[in-house]
Amino acid sequence: MKNLIVRKYNPEDYATWNTFIADSKNGTFLFHRDFMTYHADRFQDYSLIIESDNKWVAILPANSNETTLFSHQGLTYGGLIYSENIKLELIIAVFEHVLKFLSEQKVTILNLKTIPSIYHKKPADEVLYALFLAEARLIRRDSMFSIDLSKPLKLSKDRKEGIKKGLKNNLIIKEESSFDVFWKEILEPNLHRKHNLKPVHSLEEISKLKQLFPNNIRQFNVYQNETIVAGTTIFETETVAHSQYIGGTTKNNENGSLDFLHHHLLTDVFKNKTYFDFGNSNEQLGKKLNAGLSYWKESFGASCIVQDFYEVLTSAYLKLSEVII
Repeated sequence: MKNLIVRKYNPEDYATWNTFIADSKNGTFLFHRDFMTYHADRFQDYSLIIESDNKWVAILPANSNETTLFSHQGLTYGGLIYSENIKLELIIAVFEHVLKFLSEQKVTILNLKTIPSIYHKKPADEVLYALFLAEARLIRRDSMFSIDLSKPLKLSKDRKEGIKKGLKNNLIIKEESSFDVFWKEILEPNLHRKHNLKPVHSLEEISKLKQLFPNNIRQFNVYQNETIVAGTTIFETETVAHSQYIGGTTKNNENGSLDFLHHHLLTDVFKNKTYFDFGNSNEQLGKKLNAGLSYWKESFGASCIVQDFYEVLTSAYLKLSEVII
């Protein structure tokens, strides 16, 4: 096995890190340093770089909290990101060295969230096997709903009726460069009224991210008589168009705005993407399912995939040292 070195990220690694993400087989723009650092004040970065013979073979976007390392809590998904041609044997060794490095740094627990398979540029579940070998504990599982856009779209009767309502009400869909109207008139009021919450991204933050990633972050609004009635914020990766935020007025069921909007996205704007991801429909760390929300997504033809979250003791590096035969 080649000599492996694990070290912490430093600012001088910025360009190499971003190039590695672009060339990896399971990285997306969420791991670009510009995306990771928009909320740097909330997290203590503890990202790791794994090298073999002075060549990067894997990275781990992460933050720390005393004796626990998290695959970055400010990101929707995470885990080990690795180069396109890396082999399973080397990934097992990489994971062993990461755990050993953390153990030596007095970090006792690694909390690792996975990257859903639809975001992989090619199959990249090697880390799941390494977690199994390390006897990691599954602590959370979210149900996500996605559509394979290479297959014919199968809409339920309810969704077809919603689309007809949208046509009847002369709804107009616009892609916008600004998030102001959607945030202020739809998203923030809805989240406050339903959950007493604020969006994960403030209006200032999402606007800044749009400037940094104009081709990856897109806003689509629906208007009726020039008044906004619905909208969605899309995070677009190489393989997936993901609805990061979805919202409509209380009259959505009457005018069919969200059905009308998403039918347009599925059949026109993102028809050449591999997948459309509606995101999860869970609460309480995956323990509760919002049945109404999941039904709405499934009635577009979406199916369930899962995103897993694991806890592994860093001392488990000892379990990986004798795996290869």
